[in-house]
Amino acid sequence: MTAETVAQLCAVNKRRGAVLALAGVDLAITRGEVYALLGANGAGKTTAISLLLGLLRPDSGEVRLFGLPPQDLTARRRIGVMLQSAGLPDTLSVGELIAQVRSYYPQPRSQADVAALAGIETLLNVRYASLSGGQQRRVQFALALCGRPDLLFLDEPTVGMDTESRQQFWKTIRELVAHGCAVVLTTHYLEEAEALAQRVGVLAQGRLLAEGSLDAIRARVGRRQIRCISTLTAEQVQAWPLVHSVQREGDWLRIVTPQPEPILRELLAADTQLREVEVQRAGLAEALQTIAREAA
Repeated sequence: MTAETVAQLCAVNKRRGAVLALAGVDLAITRGEVYALLGANGAGKTTAISLLLGLLRPDSGEVRLFGLPPQDLTARRRIGVMLQSAGLPDTLSVGELIAQVRSYYPQPRSQADVAALAGIETLLNVRYASLSGGQQRRVQFALALCGRPDLLFLDEPTVGMDTESRQQFWKTIRELVAHGCAVVLTTHYLEEAEALAQRVGVLAQGRLLAEGSLDAIRARVGRRQIRCISTLTAEQVQAWPLVHSVQREGDWLRIVTPQPEPILRELLAADTQLREVEVQRAGLAEALQTIAREAA
């Protein structure tokens, strides 16, 4: 356990009924980083989070939260949690919910700070039950911040949020991380992982298939995308060597290739009206697909 490690799974195995939910998983979360734990439904993400939260115990291996068992109250007081299902009392106002959660901590954030961080200043007197789904998620985020956590667990946090609320959420996460908070993020919005995460872990069928920076994960894909406005048809370009796939999107062509340079030369020679040419690295979605195929 290093000084900067705030949460850790060490060679953890966990069965849930007949299913091996986690198989020999090692991962460590460090102070001041967003760690995105990605994978399809049933990959083992919920089991990993439940172990780190102390809601489950491993069949073998070790789980540590701030160097302590995750059930330890000292460790638990240093975390904030935003799960997919909250189960909050519908009859209380937002302000009353915040007051209740603040009372659990010896030195909580002020109500004003919590509301500002979550962008819910105008909702404090509103009953929780009358809020939209996106507003309820923002309130749940506020509650997770009440205890000044050193580690936040965020499970699909922006589901239901509109674009403005999501941008506010991302801004707050970046501010918290800049002050040393660590974040474990699970999300199906890959653009959210790309926007926030310093490191990514890819789970499939209970195994950690890959782990590293976003650049390292993307580098697992040996292809690039060329995006351009062209008069050529997708069928014409698809016939060229080194072209993996072609899609037309209106005036635009999107070409996937392992070697963009020869394709660019072909485009310039074949289309005198070629314009708006962009070469892009592989996205996170393509990288995850490649990692899953390699594991299979």
